[in-house]
Amino acid sequence: MFDSISIPTILVSYVALLFSLSVHEASHASAAYWLEDDTAARLGRMTLNPLAHMDPLGTFVFPLLGMATGFPFIGWAKPVPVDPRHLTRRFTQRGGLAIVSAAGPASNLALAVLFTAVLMILVKMVAVPKPHELNLFLYSLLSWKVESLQALELGPGMTLALALTGRLVIINIGLALFNLLPMGPLDGAGILRGMLPWRWLPKFDRIQPWMGGALIVLALTGVLGIVLSPVFKFIIEGIKFIAQFFLGV
Repeated sequence: MFDSISIPTILVSYVALLFSLSVHEASHASAAYWLEDDTAARLGRMTLNPLAHMDPLGTFVFPLLGMATGFPFIGWAKPVPVDPRHLTRRFTQRGGLAIVSAAGPASNLALAVLFTAVLMILVKMVAVPKPHELNLFLYSLLSWKVESLQALELGPGMTLALALTGRLVIINIGLALFNLLPMGPLDGAGILRGMLPWRWLPKFDRIQPWMGGALIVLALTGVLGIVLSPVFKFIIEGIKFIAQFFLGV
């Protein structure tokens, strides 16, 4: 199980995950603050400092275990506290909570777009491969093995920059897709709750306490990966298409 552990890959991936989780949680806190609830801000959660957001299991145990074993564990951070009573009356309370929920995944999608652009610039700088090698190159760039980039002999600085940027793209896409699921503690549930008709809310609220356990079961049985995999592959193909257009190959 641990024979293929890559320390460089784990380190690069973990740095990317900590940054992405910090942006995600800080975005929740900032959205709440914008809506006039300063609860998270007063507790020091409106910051990019990962120490403010760390959860022992979600930020340490599960992500590192997943990176070491190859099992698709996704990390999480401490939930950002929000007091609905303090939210501005410019929106309904449900609408305000939905905006706060949406801020996290939206930040990850924005980071994925930003780092995809950075990745294309870096790839252009290293004189990218011939057309028939582009897919192989991008696969290496977005794969879980940092060592696969060393064969390009680009030097440690550029290799690290490419590896970290590629990991930031992948991790932010993964965090956005995962958190948009409308289940239990995930942001998708808060977003969906803000859009549902009032008459559906009692049933929705009754099943949500069970959704956390269902989510764990789906993850451990591999069903979650099967559900998200087609979307993830579609996005990766989109990145390849952008690369081909940007690089003119």
